[in-house]
Amino acid sequence: MPFHQYFNGEIVPLDQPVFQTSDLGLLRGYGLFDFFRTYNGVPFRWDDYWQRFENSARLLKLALPVTQPETEKILADLHSMSGEAEVAFRFVLTGGYAPDGVHVVQPNLLIRTEALPQDNPAGRLKGIKVLPYEYVRDLPEIKSTNYVHMVLMADEMKRQQAADLLFHKDGEVSELTRSNLFAFQGNKLITSDRNILNGVTRRVVIELAKADFEVEIRPVTYKEVITADEVFTTSTTKWVMPVVQIGDQPVANGLAGARTLHLQKQFEALVARWGK
Repeated sequence: MPFHQYFNGEIVPLDQPVFQTSDLGLLRGYGLFDFFRTYNGVPFRWDDYWQRFENSARLLKLALPVTQPETEKILADLHSMSGEAEVAFRFVLTGGYAPDGVHVVQPNLLIRTEALPQDNPAGRLKGIKVLPYEYVRDLPEIKSTNYVHMVLMADEMKRQQAADLLFHKDGEVSELTRSNLFAFQGNKLITSDRNILNGVTRRVVIELAKADFEVEIRPVTYKEVITADEVFTTSTTKWVMPVVQIGDQPVANGLAGARTLHLQKQFEALVARWGK
């Protein structure tokens, strides 16, 4: 069965146009989104994702037109209509239609059901290369729809066979374009606590790591990252992904580290039993 989408109270086929051209998301880039998936047919960490979406909406001063229980019913209907065992959900909330092109009148809410993101098993085993990029996202707590820097650098990343950008500024790292960053110094795991999106996968990995490692959540310097024993990144699509090269410089010996792979296996075990 085809995937469907919910838009302002109606469920329609995914290929049906829904937005009008006066939407503030198009005219002013005023919008936010979120993205998560199911495991064993059950949305992963649904409460955490809803709270983040709700927080992003509050920070952009956009009123949510649905409650969490109402949204749960929408997700269940969309999942059922897809005919797929596992799906991904994409939420998009925009400023809506603005007669004057500035003021929010009524936000537009879109919820899309999508095929699962393509896994990168080779990357999880061998690790990925990222490019250092001097930038800090505006309003980093908000998962905004503005990915202009990633799109601008897409050709360069492809040319250098890099998977992502590593944001840093004034000697401090924050995050990648679509994921959070961690570094091991021996058995100590560090990750930044500012200028970042609070990733749900990040939160899960911190919970898992505390059983075996010392965890420090604090500002992290660029020097600490490039001299770390191991570096990895986390997200819905990357899970726990080793970072083995930053620009032209390998991380340690340029191989995925044992501690990173340990956390990777723990995360994989957790999602394998999710909802059971």
